Amino acid sequence: MKIPKTVKRLCKTCKKHTEHKIAQNKKKPASSLSHGSKIRARLRGRARGNGNLGRYSKPAVTQFKRTGAKNTKKTDLRYTCAVCKKSSCQTKGMRLKKVEFV
Repeated sequence: MKIPKTVKRLCKTCKKHTEHKIAQNKKKPASSLSHGSKIRARLRGRARGNGNLGRYSKPAVTQFKRTGAKNTKKTDLRYTCAVCKKSSCQTKGMRLKKVEFV
């Protein structure tokens, strides 16, 4: 997707509309395991008592399939004010394979 290099938007520190330069940041992964995987791993370890309680019928945590996983990550766009050089502004990213600044 083509995005302009500069855009006019409201600056929170200047409290007026100024030119903002757009830059893309790399998203850092939160954790190696997803929230659901952590819960499932915890529940598997909690299986105590008589019988296998479904313990050995379940696959290992590393073998959980990522069903319904997205093939693109959300872009992290940062806006830097040309007047005060503050980059506090950040929008919710869109799911894009490629970002091109024009």
